[in-house]
Amino acid sequence: MLEVKDITVRYGGITALRQASLEVAQGEIVTLIGANGAGKSTMLAAIMGQVRPASGNISYQGGDIVGQKPHRLSRRGLVLVPEGRKVFANLSVHENLLLGGYAFPMDDKLDDGLDMVYDLFPRLAQRRKQIAGTLSGGEQQMLALGRGLMSRPQLMMLDEPSLGLAPLLVMEVFNIIRRIHDQGVTVLLIEQNAAAALQIAHRGYVLETGRVVLSGSGRELMADGRVQRAYLGME
Repeated sequence: MLEVKDITVRYGGITALRQASLEVAQGEIVTLIGANGAGKSTMLAAIMGQVRPASGNISYQGGDIVGQKPHRLSRRGLVLVPEGRKVFANLSVHENLLLGGYAFPMDDKLDDGLDMVYDLFPRLAQRRKQIAGTLSGGEQQMLALGRGLMSRPQLMMLDEPSLGLAPLLVMEVFNIIRRIHDQGVTVLLIEQNAAAALQIAHRGYVLETGRVVLSGSGRELMADGRVQRAYLGME
């Protein structure tokens, strides 16, 4: 479904990704783990067309997408839920969700999307008229995920969805990711909580200083001594 092959991304004189590659097959949950500054968010930005690689190729559903605009990729089912939630703080929950479906303004399935999101996130249904900026951090993350779902993703990319949340809410977010996947959405997940991410992932990649240094199944990476020491807090 998605293939990133040997991409290099530079910001001025800084190289953020160095010939990095990964693949995501349809129906998978794939996670990308690494320390802060390893290049994880840059990988998603390159896939989503927010930055252009200096070299390498990115293909989605068999076609080259390097240079395509983010809104066009979104209409093709490639959706990014960014780090930091980035909800429209002055709009209501319901208005935020409607903006997620902006690509389908006259589509009679828009209401179906809203029903699906409210079924997945009952708390959002209870707060549909509430201003998004007054929601708790966990509720804002649910809203960001729900807004992403309104774009009808085939591949949903999640950038640090548990960042800044209390442990109980972290568990809830990962349960929601499982439910999103169960609805047929393929997931590419960046997550600082490596243990939780690898537990739900079919496969994973480890990124260090812009390079992919390890890959394997979620189980294999959790059993790898290097991953245990660097990311799982194990000696």
